[in-house]
Amino acid sequence: MQGNYSKYLNVSQVDMNWGFYVTSVGFSKVEPDENYPNAEHPESHSLTWNKGRILNDYYLIFISKGKGLFASDQITETQVSEGTCFFLYPGVKHRYKPNVHSGWEEYWIGFNGFVADRFMEKGFLASGDSLIDVGLHKELLNLFRYMNETAKASLSGYHQQLAGTAFQILGHVNTVSSGLDYINDPLGKLIAKAKFIIHESFEQPLDMQELAAQLPMGYSAFRKAFKQATGESPNQYHLNLRLKRAKELLRSTMLNINEIAYQTGFESVFHFSKLFKKKNGIPPKIYRLSDEIL
Repeated sequence: MQGNYSKYLNVSQVDMNWGFYVTSVGFSKVEPDENYPNAEHPESHSLTWNKGRILNDYYLIFISKGKGLFASDQITETQVSEGTCFFLYPGVKHRYKPNVHSGWEEYWIGFNGFVADRFMEKGFLASGDSLIDVGLHKELLNLFRYMNETAKASLSGYHQQLAGTAFQILGHVNTVSSGLDYINDPLGKLIAKAKFIIHESFEQPLDMQELAAQLPMGYSAFRKAFKQATGESPNQYHLNLRLKRAKELLRSTMLNINEIAYQTGFESVFHFSKLFKKKNGIPPKIYRLSDEIL
């Protein structure tokens, strides 16, 4: 299960010359009745609901679960819920917090540069459009997660990799805010929501009939629509997602097979190895060794 994470990056002249650079990435899970913020942040980023806050960079926050409140100098106190993105702007006072009864899960990126300023001038980052209902968008979820993983790894050149992924995130948000996503496809929107829930919960078992009820849809209609959209049943889609994540962990980490089985939600290492071999033709241990040889 993903834990809280935040990173504030040192910005070099090279990053500034790039024109668009990331200053912070992170994820926070706030439980009901938990104090907020629930993690350590620099003094310059201290936030309380009563005092609010002013930052020097642009920020995009994505609420992937739960609900809460947002307000700024331009927007009166407004309820936000899962599937909402909101922008924070340099020099603009703002405040936000999760609902005490529901908590929430939030991803964020901070960014800046003359390219970001250009966006502002051209109206894409206009402060009147702070709140955007992007829905439960799996591509956004995966990109935010990738941002955090890239920042954690901190490999050579990762600042520019983060900048490129941030561009992708902004592109997705722009598509949704322009009304181009599922404008005439309500069923597609429901299937996108289902895929989001599966991606968000790939580390644990999922009851697909309960998932269908959340949409809400009857299970038979949901399964049929999901398979038409993806080519796979919901359960197969969930399994393949977990196996794909296992391959990534085998390639990029030193976690042992037991730990990888646990992190990808399999009930036992035997069950994991059996399904991995069936999908990939070789057991996970051999897959790791062959990848190291290559």
